[in-house]
Amino acid sequence: MNPNLYFRSGLILLAGMALLAAALSLYLILLETTLWIRLVAVAGGLLSAWGLFALRTELRALAHQRRGELILFTLGLVGVYMALGYFSVRYPFRFDLTEAGLHSLSEQTVTMLERLEKPVHIVFFHDPLMRETVERYELMAAHSGQVTIEFHDPTLNPAQARLLGVQFAGTAVMQSEDRKLQVHGSTETDIANGILRVSQGAKQLVCFLEGHGEADPFSMESHDHLEGAAGDHSHGLGAQYVLHERHGLAKAHHSLEALNYRVEKRTLVQRNLDLAACALLIVAGPKTALLPAEVEAIRAYLAVGGNAFFMLEPFVPTGLEPVIRDYGVVLDDTIVLDHASHYWADVSAPAVTTYNRHRITRDLPLTFYPGARSLSPTPDRVPGVAVTPIVSASKNSYGETTHNRAQYDPGEDLPGPNTLMVVVNRRPVNPSRQEPSDANRQSAAPEPKRSRMAVIGDADFATNSFFHFLGNGNLFLNTVNYLVAQENLIGIEPRTHDLPRLSMTNRQMKGTLVLSVLLMPAVLAVVGITVWWRQR
Repeated sequence: MNPNLYFRSGLILLAGMALLAAALSLYLILLETTLWIRLVAVAGGLLSAWGLFALRTELRALAHQRRGELILFTLGLVGVYMALGYFSVRYPFRFDLTEAGLHSLSEQTVTMLERLEKPVHIVFFHDPLMRETVERYELMAAHSGQVTIEFHDPTLNPAQARLLGVQFAGTAVMQSEDRKLQVHGSTETDIANGILRVSQGAKQLVCFLEGHGEADPFSMESHDHLEGAAGDHSHGLGAQYVLHERHGLAKAHHSLEALNYRVEKRTLVQRNLDLAACALLIVAGPKTALLPAEVEAIRAYLAVGGNAFFMLEPFVPTGLEPVIRDYGVVLDDTIVLDHASHYWADVSAPAVTTYNRHRITRDLPLTFYPGARSLSPTPDRVPGVAVTPIVSASKNSYGETTHNRAQYDPGEDLPGPNTLMVVVNRRPVNPSRQEPSDANRQSAAPEPKRSRMAVIGDADFATNSFFHFLGNGNLFLNTVNYLVAQENLIGIEPRTHDLPRLSMTNRQMKGTLVLSVLLMPAVLAVVGITVWWRQR
């Protein structure tokens, strides 16, 4: 080929490619295809085709050379990478190799998404640095057909941001039916909380009783619990209640808010406060007895259909004993000791791995109770009340009636298995409800309201020190959801990032000790002696 013709053909090819690049750049800048952009693109395409046709012989010869093969191989490899990148975006597949699943949704969040009953549409405004948050929203949309999502950059699409009242990147606008909510947090709990709040609408109020040394739901107070006697704080026999070191329930409080509950404290000695607005009343371990007026207020609240969760410590008279007895449950004046199954070496902290069948205990892992009293049924069944034991200590447990001595005395102490928690469903019997005549139909008394109650002989299991251990937090949240008739949320617990630690019962500790300290060394010793003897 003539060198001048070869040179001109190369210039034509380069000019065509430059015009194509210029047309593409103008389109990306203007975001529209004007007549000039089309003319430039057509001209670039014609020049490129002319140049390729004129250089077809040289290009064919180059392809058969070593350098040409390398170029084609490189282009093919780039094409493969581009195809893999496209399919990875089009059909994403994730592997989370972290032990705590930090880059995946928790099982509780997935359960919540699968149980959504109303559609939720999310518009998330983000910048290029928020890729991790974008992936978190995409994961949530992938786990539920009720969640749809769209993404915008407020700097590139300010009109959409202005229409939805968004000023900054990192804001999500969630809408369900006629409800709209803005979420600014980027954590999994923040997003899941927003989806719950906008899908359910109104919040339910959970009230914590205060004024008697109860655990504070707004306190992050925590403590180290190493077998009780190691420090100045104990839950077992001879425990001294230190009021200025009350345990906090802030973890439980934050978890309730993440499930779309509103948490408040109630003091019943104030006349302007009552319990009518409370969907649930929680009494978390009072250290002193309630006043008669407070007891009557709680009795009246339950009589009109209120729900209550009583978490009552051993050897502490609260004044609530007659109220709870009216619902078929007796608060034993005992502390449960379990030598067979307990937490670490504290026999006054029974550990439970098997439960009675109930919605609250479904798929519940091990729970333990640092200092718990036993519960018993009333001698006579209460009409209209169904009492269901759901948590019990092992058969080897017993209820110690003496405050400062841990020794089983037949005839005085209560033999096991001891009940630690019960659920009460109350549907009062109305004797006047007997097919009223037409004349008396209008004057008949209205049907009494149903109510639910849970009683557990320990309050420390849900405090900040133990809430994140195994199934303790799940038990507390499942109970609250059941009592306020939110069973679709049972099993959901906001994720915590506590340091991993191993929690074992006494039997598991003994088994580990025998296996690692006695059995394995003995096997190695036998093998070594056998090898030495054969060689000898």
